Amino acid sequence: MRYGRGPDILTNLNLSLAPGSFHFVTGPSGAGKTSLLKLIYLAAKPSKGHVHLFGRDMAQAPASARPKLRRRIGVVFQDLVLLEHLSAFDNTALPLRIAGRKPADYRTDVAELLSWVGLGQRMNAMPPTLAGGERQRLAIARAVVNRPEILLADEPTGNVDHEMALRIFRLFVELNRLGTTVLIATHDQDLIARSGRPVLHLENGRITARPAPALQGNLL
Repeated sequence: MRYGRGPDILTNLNLSLAPGSFHFVTGPSGAGKTSLLKLIYLAAKPSKGHVHLFGRDMAQAPASARPKLRRRIGVVFQDLVLLEHLSAFDNTALPLRIAGRKPADYRTDVAELLSWVGLGQRMNAMPPTLAGGERQRLAIARAVVNRPEILLADEPTGNVDHEMALRIFRLFVELNRLGTTVLIATHDQDLIARSGRPVLHLENGRITARPAPALQGNLL
């Protein structure tokens, strides 16, 4: 993958994520972690090669099928992409509304999830009034509210304190236990070391698999 006429960001990358797996992606800044997530989320196309999702070659999938496929993927972006005119509750509930669910069916679930990420008292707040860490937690709640089949997270704990980072990680673990495939791009080496999950390392455009580190402490 490359942008325009620039150098390759990702080179000869061959990666398969088993359903229900949990991996971290690490690497220096600019190594291509965000680009990798964009390829999986269908926000970018490979310059060469193919992306297969849910058993389908995305090069062969019609454009009309992509929105439905994306709804099966939860994404926590670095830039958050919150809708400023919607409350924290409505931002979180948006994927459920798009899927056609009625408010009466999801109101309790959304409220419980916002409480879990520490926003139970801020459900009616608008994003511009939230602090950076609160906005980060709101973006995470929106990404996981519909229990996606794949969860992609780009530095999800970058703007929260250590205690909240562990709480968010436990939420991801619980989703994984329910069958969600989880891929987290992060620089948080402490979280990785204490997670016991395998690591994919990106550097110089190439990816290498590293075994799960010896578990340090108990995060669960």
